[in-house]
Amino acid sequence: MEKTATLNLRVNPTLKTDAETILSRLGIPMSTAVDMFLNQVVLVGGIPFSVTLPKPPAEIDISQMSEAQFHAKLQGGYEDYKSGRTQNAKEAFSKSKEER
Repeated sequence: MEKTATLNLRVNPTLKTDAETILSRLGIPMSTAVDMFLNQVVLVGGIPFSVTLPKPPAEIDISQMSEAQFHAKLQGGYEDYKSGRTQNAKEAFSKSKEER
């Protein structure tokens, strides 16, 4: 099928760069990836993947904890803080992103 339609999209620049990096490693141009996505939308009659909120791990999901377990987690965090076993959140997130 001939490609004659144009899409103009506004996306987060960091997201675009990150996606382009991965697609480049796969040898897929961004336009082909978008075309693949749209073909899947048509084939399945909707979004071709589940659109849900991620479930937190059980060990940090307060809805899965008793009140005593929750207070124990809080106490453990406080003890870590008092003893200096903490990390700067900005640095930790930055380091985590670099490792991907």
